[in-house]
Amino acid sequence: MPPNELEGALREMLSRRAAVPRAVAADPAGAAIRRANRIQRRRAAAGMGLAVVLIVAVSAGSLHLRDDRPPTGGTVVIGDPDRPPLVERTIPPPGPDTATPLAEVDLLMDGAIATAQGRRVPLLGTGDVERAHRLTDGRGWLAVGEPTLAGRFLWAVAADGTAQVLLAGADEIVLDGDGRQVAWKQGTVLAAAGIVNGELASTVRAEAPAEAVPLRFVNGAVLVRLAPGRPGHVLWSLRPGPVDRGADRASTHIFGALPDGRLVGGITPGTGLPACLTLLDPARDLAPTGPECGPELPGDGRGAVSPDGRWLLVNGRAAGEDSALLVDLAKLDTFTGLPAGPAMTGTVVWNSPDTAYYADATGGLVRVAVDQVAAGRPAAPTALPGLPAGEQPVVVSGG
Repeated sequence: MPPNELEGALREMLSRRAAVPRAVAADPAGAAIRRANRIQRRRAAAGMGLAVVLIVAVSAGSLHLRDDRPPTGGTVVIGDPDRPPLVERTIPPPGPDTATPLAEVDLLMDGAIATAQGRRVPLLGTGDVERAHRLTDGRGWLAVGEPTLAGRFLWAVAADGTAQVLLAGADEIVLDGDGRQVAWKQGTVLAAAGIVNGELASTVRAEAPAEAVPLRFVNGAVLVRLAPGRPGHVLWSLRPGPVDRGADRASTHIFGALPDGRLVGGITPGTGLPACLTLLDPARDLAPTGPECGPELPGDGRGAVSPDGRWLLVNGRAAGEDSALLVDLAKLDTFTGLPAGPAMTGTVVWNSPDTAYYADATGGLVRVAVDQVAAGRPAAPTALPGLPAGEQPVVVSGG
């Protein structure tokens, strides 16, 4: 081969070899980066899978909890009593039945209602109760809370103990004898409403003096004390507008009504004289009718008239000691009262025309039977089993 052709062939071979890429030496850094990227991609995929599992689990748990959570709603405040009530759905544990009923009436004690039928119904979420009323249809109770910084509460309590708030924040709350009406006072607003299926209906509002206090329902009207600590009452006929102050400035206490509509109350016959028992005419601004001044009333004004209007059980004094007295209202002008038992605390409840219940200062339950008191046998308190020391039972009215 001529030299010039050999040189050309050599040049062509070298140029082709130079065009072929040479093997690259090992790159540890690049390999580590690529390995890290692969690991990160695998972890990201695994993390996304775990997140999906957690989301599904949390969602299922949230749905389960939501099913068990009580429905929310606005608490019924006095300024807006027509809003839907707040219903507490906490179901209390079943309470043990008592072997025998403690009394012929329901009793509220140790956070539960001991019924006259021997059941024990625990109350949850109602707070401290000062008064309670059994509904006539047997579907539960109405409970009025003790005064607090937030005011008084009214709860509707079902037969299983679940509670529904009807009112919150009132200065005072009173119920009628059937548990179908409620009246309350907040500031200068005096209001009343019916209770239908656990809700307030047909609310009526009126303007009243700031110091006025509703005391009870009397013959469809609300008895209002014009000022605490001073004589004078007025009957509000559940009409809107300013409350008529009336002309009564002598009555000190009102205990109830007779079948003919007259009220049994105490009056002050004059300055410095003790209050005495008499009958008051609601048609004449509670002017005295019957005896102008019957038996004296040295007690604290706690008392109640029997359902038939024949008897008055009232705190007074007997043999120089505080005592409950039984007064025959048919002989008010000559009858001074019979010692009936220890002095009353809390609410006195007439279970029948001739039987009344109340609690005394020691927490004992007192059952007053008219025939026994008339025979000279005053009632004695009975200790209640299961009542915590220092606590007093609440005698439930109505039913």
